[in-house]
Amino acid sequence: MGISTKEISEVIKERLKDFDASLVSADVGRIVAVGDGIAQIYGLQNAMAGELLEFPNEVYGLALNLEEDQVRSVILGDFGHLH
Repeated sequence: MGISTKEISEVIKERLKDFDASLVSADVGRIVAVGDGIAQIYGLQNAMAGELLEFPNEVYGLALNLEEDQVRSVILGDFGHLH
């Protein structure tokens, strides 16, 4: 005795009922320079002052200086791998 297509369909429907396909919108910038724990980032036009920024390897920073074409962020952690 095998599994019927109706049973397969019911299992799929049950699993899809709990599926959450939420989207996360994120702006991506490019680090132009790093020095003394401050990153100069190009491409974050929508950043807000004090916003938490995520860098590679789970390093975070706070957006401070918001300029027309760049953001400067203090880096909260080891920044040796950022360039």
